[in-house]
Amino acid sequence: MKKVAVVKGSEVSIGPFYLEDFIQDKESRAIVTVTKKELKKLAENLKLDYTDREIALSKKLLNAYLSKR
Repeated sequence: MKKVAVVKGSEVSIGPFYLEDFIQDKESRAIVTVTKKELKKLAENLKLDYTDREIALSKKLLNAYLSKR
């Protein structure tokens, strides 16, 4: 059960209702990451030669870029 606090009417403050205070940006909620599997498939589709080391570096760079965005 939740506890309920009883207050007097004089203790309550009344202010304007701003809808923006309750809405979150969809972009900030979505966490986008790139996987090695996705990068390998992309490289194969583009017919690019790659090594596992290059894929790992690409993954780190892209995830860092997307997290700061």
